This record gives sequence, C-alpha cells and structure tokens, in this order.
Amino acid sequence: MRRSPAVVVAAVLVALLTGCSAPGADTTSVAPPWPRPTDLAHRAQEAGLENVWGERLAEHVHTHLTITDGDTPVVVPANVGHSKSQRFAAQLHTHDTSGILHVESPTRRTFTLGQFFDEWGVSLGPAHVGGLRGELTVWVDGKRYFGNPRSIELTNLRQIGLDVTTIGEVPHRPAPFDWPPQYH
Repeated sequence: MRRSPAVVVAAVLVALLTGCSAPGADTTSVAPPWPRPTDLAHRAQEAGLENVWGERLAEHVHTHLTITDGDTPVVVPANVGHSKSQRFAAQLHTHDTSGILHVESPTRRTFTLGQFFDEWGVSLGPAHVGGLRGELTVWVDGKRYFGNPRSIELTNLRQIGLDVTTIGEVPHRPAPFDWPPQYH
C-alpha cells in the first residue's frame, strides 16, 4: 500500500517528537532540537540518578553547557530531570534554557556530562552529539579537551563547549559564559 507524502511526513514528525523522550530512544540519527524527556524517573534511573526533591543538600554546583552545530546554537531544554508539579528533582537537572546544569545532591559525589546526556535521552560519544554529524571538538574551561566528553566532571562554574563542525571546518571556542551574580 502506497502512502501519501503528507502521511509519511506526519508519521516521521510524530516519531521524532515522541521518540526523543522515550526510554532508550536512539538519538544518534536525530538532529536537534532534542526535547526534554517526559519520563523523568525512568531517565534519571537510566543515568544513575535519583529524586532528591526536598532533601537537604550537601552539594550544590553549577556547570554551563554550550552546544553548537557549526555556527548554530543548540538549546539545552528547561526542566531536564526537574518538575515542580511532579515534585521531582534529579540530582542533576536544568531549570531553564540557559545551559546551566544544576547538581543538587544530599551526598557529595562525582557527576558527569555523560549522566546528563543519558538523563536527557540524547546520545553523546567521542565523535558525536545526538544526530549531529561532522567533527566534535570539546572545550572545557576554554581549553581543548581530548578525552571522552561523557567523562567530564561537572564542577562549580565549569564551562563545557561541544562544537560539531563539518569536516575540515575550523572549530570555534565558545565565548566565556557570563554567569549571573547569584551563581558566584
């Protein structure tokens, strides 16, 4: 049976919009934007995180994440791992689209960029970010980083840049993030 192009396009859009937040969704072939997951508890569990809503905090740090696809910024969505209405806050989450990753935990431990991407449901590896294709250049606090980006520790006021460029294009170090005063 042959389907009309409009039906095929609609089916693909539905799959992309719902599939990105589905448990175990494969984002290695999906281009941004990548929405926040709706299955917060499952995504947090997949990332080795738990709900710490209302608990006393022993650790509260902030890291900034910038993702660019060439010269195009990619938005890190609000409320990855966080929902006031569900009274849910994973130890690692976002509140807004500023790119600030919040680590709020009742115990001190190491949290990584890989955990955030697992929670978000977007794949991250040494050579890719989700479905972005090209060369991945990683920056940590303004310096080139050559390890696996999944292992980058989230520390206070750290700035991480993931720049995907076409092969042969010169990567650009992201401008330093201007932290709002309340984070100093």
